[in-house]
Amino acid sequence: MIEVKDTQQLGRLVRAVRKSQQLDQVTAGSVAGCGLTFVSQFENGKPTVQLAKALQLLDALGIKVWIDLPPELGEHDAR
Repeated sequence: MIEVKDTQQLGRLVRAVRKSQQLDQVTAGSVAGCGLTFVSQFENGKPTVQLAKALQLLDALGIKVWIDLPPELGEHDAR
């Protein structure tokens, strides 16, 4: 697991995963249901990309997203 601190770091990680799968940005975007422009902006750390599309791209690349809640907030409280 990797702690992500900013959008640039997340973009670099996504780019590395995409390249490790030998996908170009067009193909990754197509598989994820978003376009080349979105993939490029996301990988370049644009802070205002759409969250739903970002989650689609992460899922398409096999990247899991976990939320580490503070201990005082029980799992049932977050639902």
